Amino acid sequence: MTTILSSYPLFHNAALAAGTHGHQASGSPKAASKPLVTARKHKTPTSMEASGEGEAIKVSIRRRAPAGHILVSRAAIARLSPGMNPMAALNQSPGINFQSADALGASTWGTQIYMHGFAQKDVGVTLDDMPLGEMTYRNYNGVNPTLAVAPENVAGIDVSQSAGAEEVAASNNLGGSLAYRSIDPAHKLGASLQQGFGSYSMYHTYGRIDSGDLNPTGTRFYVSYLRNDQQKWKGAGEQFSQQATAKLIQPIAQKSALSAYFNYYDMHSYEYQDLSPEVIQKLGYKVDNYYNGKASGYLAAVNASKGIYPKGFDKLSDPLDASYYDGPTNEHGFMGYLKSDLTLTDRLKWVTTAYGHADIQKTGWNSPYFPSPNGSPLSEIVKEPSFRRFGILSKMSYDIARNHIGLGVWYENNSYQSSMWAYEQPNVVNGQVVGGIPNNLGHYGKPFAEIFNQNYNSNTFTAFVNDTYRPIQNLALHFGFKSILSTQRVGDGYMSSAYYGASSGSITSGESLTTAKAFLPHIGVDYRFLKNHDIFIDISENARTYMESGFKLSASPFAVTQAAYNMSRNSIRPEKDWTYAIGYRYSDHLMDASIYAYRTNYFNRLQQITSGSLLNPVSAVQNVGGITMNGVDAQFVIRPIRNLSISNSISYNHAVYDQNIIQQGVAYHTKNQQVVNYPRFMYKANLAYDWRSLSFYIEGNYIGHRNYDYSGQIHAPGYWLTNLGLQWHVKKPSDDGTRLGGVVKGLTVAFNLNNVTNQYYVATMGENGNPLDSASGYSFQSMILGMPRTAFGSIKADF
Repeated sequence: MTTILSSYPLFHNAALAAGTHGHQASGSPKAASKPLVTARKHKTPTSMEASGEGEAIKVSIRRRAPAGHILVSRAAIARLSPGMNPMAALNQSPGINFQSADALGASTWGTQIYMHGFAQKDVGVTLDDMPLGEMTYRNYNGVNPTLAVAPENVAGIDVSQSAGAEEVAASNNLGGSLAYRSIDPAHKLGASLQQGFGSYSMYHTYGRIDSGDLNPTGTRFYVSYLRNDQQKWKGAGEQFSQQATAKLIQPIAQKSALSAYFNYYDMHSYEYQDLSPEVIQKLGYKVDNYYNGKASGYLAAVNASKGIYPKGFDKLSDPLDASYYDGPTNEHGFMGYLKSDLTLTDRLKWVTTAYGHADIQKTGWNSPYFPSPNGSPLSEIVKEPSFRRFGILSKMSYDIARNHIGLGVWYENNSYQSSMWAYEQPNVVNGQVVGGIPNNLGHYGKPFAEIFNQNYNSNTFTAFVNDTYRPIQNLALHFGFKSILSTQRVGDGYMSSAYYGASSGSITSGESLTTAKAFLPHIGVDYRFLKNHDIFIDISENARTYMESGFKLSASPFAVTQAAYNMSRNSIRPEKDWTYAIGYRYSDHLMDASIYAYRTNYFNRLQQITSGSLLNPVSAVQNVGGITMNGVDAQFVIRPIRNLSISNSISYNHAVYDQNIIQQGVAYHTKNQQVVNYPRFMYKANLAYDWRSLSFYIEGNYIGHRNYDYSGQIHAPGYWLTNLGLQWHVKKPSDDGTRLGGVVKGLTVAFNLNNVTNQYYVATMGENGNPLDSASGYSFQSMILGMPRTAFGSIKADF
């Protein structure tokens, strides 16, 4: 029997935590005031919309399949805190759960997004059609969209739910897709500046210069620069990132254009210490790394390696793993594309995109298990993945009679190297740190040992064909299919016996796997009947390629020992699913009402099963069989008076494992348990109001409890989260032709308050994998807490 506590301590396990007492949290979840949510009356777009003051999230039914899309507008993103991850705008959408451990959602380690039970690894992501790869920490075939495009440069996001779209250039979109679109250069010479500031020394700076039309053909470009800088809300350490971006458009004739995009990104960030239910229950919420920017922090880490722990750590079953000295992330890279968008005739369109991308990462932690040669009991263990990828995608569309026909291909080659190294740390002599404390945000020197290495090479090819047929004006029948062929090979395997032990064996090397699916169908019906009623049906089959990662870091079948790979090779199959969805919407000028129901049958789910210590876990990748998901979303939006919008939505997702998991002859009772990390129930509400030059919103999310272990014995409790924002448009660019001071054509001052009620809650879960049951899960560290109350302000000027 499982007991869930909704106040501090956050977790309770009857078998392992009996008799443990905690204190009442000041921010324990409660239904305070009923915050409400926004959405304006939608119209049927043919492309992403990026305007509309005070507008939040536009939920719209396209007049082509797939019908159930969510369109996130430029205005929805602009109302967020300055520099905030645009995915936060999706948090008011039914069935979507975005979590972040830092104020801006910029950490690639501490953020997660789930859509209708699917984790972010199963969601395809693109930018202007260019694939961004699998959205994971230490990405092996792309980059997190927060680094690919600045929030101010995002024109909108087209979210395809559940079934996904066959034309998306992704090899992992089992659970839908996020199609980002960047803004285009303006036709007039101008500039934009935004300065944000807020809690925990947060500063966000953004600037953009638009050239305007340089000649009669309309050649134009912009260049922009972004800088984020903030301190951690607990512990110590800087979280810094910067981006430089340029985009060029060269129109051709009336309806065609060539475009180019380039983006450089650079991130250096100290991450939060991963926590376990035991750590939170016995030590509270403020436990973090020892790093504090001073010698005392390093001395505390050295003492811990010798068994001298801070107060309270002796209560833990494994105090050595509870905290480390630091956990840095360093990543930089550059990416870009060249695109031709050609309207060959009134009926025929051809779009081709060629792209390239290079990325280098250094992510690590300070290990008390592997001493440095100089006598220090610590060493910095650094994973150093890097990749280079090149690709091309080309698609055509043709309108004939009542048919809209599309076809296209995508090819990518990716060379990915995954390695881990050990770097020497300072010694301590007579209580003094020799040479000063280490700075592990990119300053490592020369490694003294190689821990592991694998080199991957993959070639991925997809193709699609579809047709949307309209027998009558208000009925669209869609049929299409996607084919995928991908070969992934791993070699040059090396694993240090000095680090992993003499009996550890060897790492997987000289192996390859192929994903080949010739026919993945997609069928859709979209019918608008009467005046304001829409109904749609969507059915699709999807498959994904195998994950790649460093040793023991994901559910990649390659990222294990050769012995573990040999044991699983006969059961490893490409993950695939069938998704069935049906939806209904009523819409008029006063209200929107919608319901969306879906069923997904997920096959050959590959899962990383983890136990043991965080530094050297016992990790295996298994085919855990199937998952059956049945869910429903319902949303109701009213607009009782002009410029006032009130929205409420509920989401229910019954996603359970179809079989028990058997590991080393032991059966774990996972059958019919809710999938890990995703809530069964969510409620969202929002109120937005525009009055003259002021725009106000308040939103609230209730996230139900989430399973931490596969057996469903440990839960993270449900919680309420409330945010509000206020914008004062001192002058809107669209007001008139005058300028403030003869220079400024637009000026906006904004204020945001996040987590208004100062809730303590678990944000990210499963970042290190999930345990099988309470016996291995109570002390396993794979949770990160969310931000407390934070306030932000910003000033934006357009010239």
